[in-house]
Amino acid sequence: MVRARPGARSAINLSNPPERVGCFVVGKFHTHPNPAADGWATGPSAGDIRADDSHGVPDLIRAENKIHYSGPERRRGGLGGNPGYPA
Repeated sequence: MVRARPGARSAINLSNPPERVGCFVVGKFHTHPNPAADGWATGPSAGDIRADDSHGVPDLIRAENKIHYSGPERRRGGLGGNPGYPA
């Protein structure tokens, strides 16, 4: 696991995972820490859904009410292709 740089209050950039020799990105996760009582959405945002479709790996999103899922069920293309996100 490699931690990304901190994001803003409602954004984080997970677009460029570092490459590690012999490793493949098989998933990612982030949080939605802002409370629903203040009007924040707890599930995947439209941006999450677009990025997850593009990145081709599952995304787990921890929010106050549960863990949400976005993206494919498993890494697109298996363990072939790029060590970062699959092409």
